[in-house]
Amino acid sequence: MRIAPTLPTLCGSLPPEGAGLPWGGPAACLVPTLVTWGTELSPEAAISPGGGGTAKRALLCLSALVLAACGSRPLAPDWQVNAHGALERYEQAFLRADTRVAAAEFARARAELAATGQPGLVARAELTRCALQVASLVLESCTGFELLRPDAPPTERAYADYLAGGPQLPDVRLLPRQHRPVAAGGADAVKAIEDPLSRLVASGVLFQAGHASPELVQAAVDTASAQGWRRPLLAWLGVQARRAELAGDAIEADRLRRRIALVAADR
Repeated sequence: MRIAPTLPTLCGSLPPEGAGLPWGGPAACLVPTLVTWGTELSPEAAISPGGGGTAKRALLCLSALVLAACGSRPLAPDWQVNAHGALERYEQAFLRADTRVAAAEFARARAELAATGQPGLVARAELTRCALQVASLVLESCTGFELLRPDAPPTERAYADYLAGGPQLPDVRLLPRQHRPVAAGGADAVKAIEDPLSRLVASGVLFQAGHASPELVQAAVDTASAQGWRRPLLAWLGVQARRAELAGDAIEADRLRRRIALVAADR
């Protein structure tokens, strides 16, 4: 069931709060699923074998509403559905270090968005790519976005400045809520970011700015490890290994190199 408002209408003020992607984008802009609505009503009832009477009644009501909407709401355009899926697949392929699949899925998503002729949508895809790179300490210029900067909305320009970590400070008010305290100079604010990918992005921004403490690096390692994200895990373990070597701790450096070899073995 492909029911959704059009991407330009719903996402005109991206980045949205609570987005699944690092900062927002097409994957965050589709209508929430029935399961999501049900669990938001009562998490306890959703995971309990017996459920709960109130939650069940609410879920049935929501089911009826969704079914009623099916007869009146237009289908999402193919480009939106295709871009949504391709960006999600790109994100997962990138994080697990599947370079070939990631490149193909990003190209597919970008082509779908470019077909709309809206630079802001393509800019968001490019910034998604840049955010994933920052999370994985691939600290390169966000060239794809910079080519679109003149026509990009202020929210996208602010986020690009945040990711770059350069002397040009972003307008903090335009950033996603979870990144505002970090941009304002609060390294401790990273701990409060619940979304693991957003947490890694913020950690990468701080690392780029030279503000990554050993505790922050360890937290990034733990986050990537818990998610099974090979690419960022290898990058952050590499940081730990280099720091151990510089500190003259050969035993710790060897331990970390063995862990890196384990992660990289099945690539």
